[in-house]
Amino acid sequence: MLKHVKYLIVTSLVLGFVSFAPITGSTKYKCMIQLTNYTGEGAYIVISLINPKGEYEKTLYVIGEDDEWYNTVEEWWKFYGKKRNDIDAITGATIAGGERTISVIDIEDSKIDAGYSIRFETAVEDQEYFVKDVEFPLTSETITGKKEGTGFIRYVRMIPNK
Repeated sequence: MLKHVKYLIVTSLVLGFVSFAPITGSTKYKCMIQLTNYTGEGAYIVISLINPKGEYEKTLYVIGEDDEWYNTVEEWWKFYGKKRNDIDAITGATIAGGERTISVIDIEDSKIDAGYSIRFETAVEDQEYFVKDVEFPLTSETITGKKEGTGFIRYVRMIPNK
């Protein structure tokens, strides 16, 4: 009987602590990427979450399914190549010059207004590589709207996926 009482007390305490644990949510965003009218192969694009120290924290999406070419996205590869996390669920086919694509990316709500940034890196075979084709702070004000690119990306537009 005493064992059952102890078990109930311990279980109640554990459940009490768990019920007060913060629940972190996330929001899905539609992300449209419009490329410039360049000629050549399809672009590899990596969308990353950058922490307040300016370091890679998470890969949000990869456009380009052939992992043989991931190392051409050089700065991201330094992060991803060491860890080799499974990214099969967050990849899509490359897109060529002048084309656009719409992806859905998931961003943790706790990362918004907390010093994080979102970075779009681009690389095209036998052409240039742009480490910060588009990069902007992840804030309530900047997460939506249109952002101009500096390389292969003409612009990026994000809206909540409701």
